Amino acid sequence: MTFVTARLLLKPCTTEDADLVLALLNSALFIQFVGDRNVRDLEAAKQYIRERMLPQMNRMGFGNYIIIRKSDSMKLGTCGLFDRPGLEGIDIGFGLLEPYHGKGYGYEASVCIRNAAFELFGIKLLRGVTVKENKASRGLLEKLGMHYVQDVRLPGDTVDLMLYELSFETFKGI
Repeated sequence: MTFVTARLLLKPCTTEDADLVLALLNSALFIQFVGDRNVRDLEAAKQYIRERMLPQMNRMGFGNYIIIRKSDSMKLGTCGLFDRPGLEGIDIGFGLLEPYHGKGYGYEASVCIRNAAFELFGIKLLRGVTVKENKASRGLLEKLGMHYVQDVRLPGDTVDLMLYELSFETFKGI
């Protein structure tokens, strides 16, 4: 399923998007705030998509979406809904290549995906996680109507994450 906003298309990620996934996973800010996924070439990016993204999309009907600017078909980043091990509920996540930061694309894509989570996929509790140092991500989660709950540590991680959430009931009042 593809989603459309005023300026963007959001389409499910496939191995054809390996170039974007490779660039995003190796961007300085992604590595700093999310972590190094050790994906260093196009084949590794395709394998990452096949093993880490497509199974959830096939199992749940939602997952990682590529953010594409309608005006020129430029791939800007990703936004999606994730069933993360060790985190109850569904997590909204987003990442943009650095040239597209601060232009409202992340918010526009995230609002679309947030709305789909509740209205289309029937999710009752939407969560978001980020490191404390990532002020832009925290700001976007708050702008989406989410509120901070507590710090958490996901299995296998060495860093505490700030957990945000938004319930369907609260969403209906936005």
